[in-house]
Amino acid sequence: MAAGKFKTILVSGMLAMVVLAGCSGSKKATFVNVEGYPPQEIFARGEYEINRGKFANGAFFFSEIERLYPYSEWAKRGLIMQAYAHHENKAFEEARSSAQRYIDFYPADEDAAWAQFLIALSYYDQIEDVGRDQSLTMGALQAFRVVIEQYPDSEYARSAALKFDLAFDHLAGKEMEVGRYYLKRSNFAASINRFRTVVEDFQTTSYTPEALYRLSEAYLALGLRDEARTAAAILGHNFRSTEWYDRAYSLLTAQGLKPGVFGTSWLSEIHRQVIKGQWL
Repeated sequence: MAAGKFKTILVSGMLAMVVLAGCSGSKKATFVNVEGYPPQEIFARGEYEINRGKFANGAFFFSEIERLYPYSEWAKRGLIMQAYAHHENKAFEEARSSAQRYIDFYPADEDAAWAQFLIALSYYDQIEDVGRDQSLTMGALQAFRVVIEQYPDSEYARSAALKFDLAFDHLAGKEMEVGRYYLKRSNFAASINRFRTVVEDFQTTSYTPEALYRLSEAYLALGLRDEARTAAAILGHNFRSTEWYDRAYSLLTAQGLKPGVFGTSWLSEIHRQVIKGQWL
């Protein structure tokens, strides 16, 4: 059996075993000399390592197939498994590299969708709190969009769409965080720019109701009553049952005002789009 033969490989290669350097994952792999062994046995060893949670080791064995048998069917299978093993090991750059090579070499293969999904996941799984750099979020969005558009019938399309929405929401959250920061420091013009971005570019996210309320708050603080009332009117039209509309209504009525559409600001244009059913 393959496992038995690999016990021999491991025993004979113990003296040659060294720690591989340069792996960005959570665990490093060990080197075993597998030259001269058939690709199916090396592949079996890679699967064995993955099954026991040794993803760095699995990635190593799959990469050896690519190195030793570069034009074989086993190399193709090993390459996609290499991408998977790197991802599970949190070696995200290596995962993206392996998955992209798979797509470049085998664009029409049935596992190309999986490779693209792994690229997207390698970005998505690095997204943490909204205070961090958002380039990873943008990378995830772009990669998930490729899955959705190029592989709509694949088993990964639905998951890609769900994660796309979450990543999109994440970007809106970043804008809201910065906007709140400016608002608390009475930098109303800067806060308005951030909240406007959410309303115009991230309308379908969960942050839109709060963004409209914050716009009312900021405009009112600047004495721009028409804009404040218009933002509240849009909020009431789309999110009347939310706490944000209740707060906006209370904020306005405390100053003798009510929501309504006034003036010709960008918010008035948004309101016209709402009435025509062209927004949200």
